[in-house]
Amino acid sequence: MTNDTTATANDTATTAPAHGGSGAAPEILRYSAFTRTPDGGNPAGVVLDASGLDAAAMLAVAAEVGYSETAFVTAADQDARRFTVRYFSPLAEVAFCGHATVAVALADRLGPGDLTLDTPAGTIAVTTATDGAGAVQATLTSVPTRSRQALAEELEATLAALGWSASDLDPALPPHVAFGGNDHLVLAAASRERLAALDYDFDALAEVMRRYGWTTVDLVWRESPRRFHARNPFPVGGVVEDPATGAAAAAFGGYLRALGLVTEPAEITVRQGEDMGRPSDLVIGVTPEDARIRVTGAAVLLPR
Repeated sequence: MTNDTTATANDTATTAPAHGGSGAAPEILRYSAFTRTPDGGNPAGVVLDASGLDAAAMLAVAAEVGYSETAFVTAADQDARRFTVRYFSPLAEVAFCGHATVAVALADRLGPGDLTLDTPAGTIAVTTATDGAGAVQATLTSVPTRSRQALAEELEATLAALGWSASDLDPALPPHVAFGGNDHLVLAAASRERLAALDYDFDALAEVMRRYGWTTVDLVWRESPRRFHARNPFPVGGVVEDPATGAAAAAFGGYLRALGLVTEPAEITVRQGEDMGRPSDLVIGVTPEDARIRVTGAAVLLPR
């Protein structure tokens, strides 16, 4: 198994045939999220007018684009800055993706400001703004998060698929299933070396994740109380690993809150994608009394 790139990446395709719609090929934009440079972050497709596409067509586009996810705007009220969005991996629809690409793409056209995204996971409020360097960044506020301790059988099956043992885990950060729009299993590695040496059984982990309904396995290592490193295997989406996972970051913020590791409003930095050669920076805003987590990141338009 390789772990330095997505399994089906296709950087050259720009359009895919529409199924069940008007027959016109949709315009597909490509952005990279949680980075300010095109060679970092999580590449994603964005279709700003998918009103003529059905689910099969959107899945076909996502499969041809080949990134971890492609976002589709299926309905729009531009005056109210409110949009209905669906997300597809190359293999299946995903209820919620927390990357900033679709919000930044909309802000590039409408100007910075507040947006509302209606997703299958719920309504997501997003604020977009231009930073001092002229880049657009977005802050989304998740649906209410929750987190529970992982069951013994869930943990055993996952460790077997990863090729990890219980001694590879950080005992201070217990395994949990955390929700921030999707369910993610959170496993904390005992060392940075363990996190870096990711080499797992793709089919076995996909089967475990389908069995329990997880979108990714969020593997983390704690550098400090406010800085973590993460890797997110995503075999159920058809890719080996996600370079940056905003939805998992939201769930992870809820996990930290549930464990009582954040006792006052705080920002947590998650560094992801470094071991893939696509470094990404996600900033999580956690408030102890609020189950909704804020995830902030920049995004850049990729060249065609």
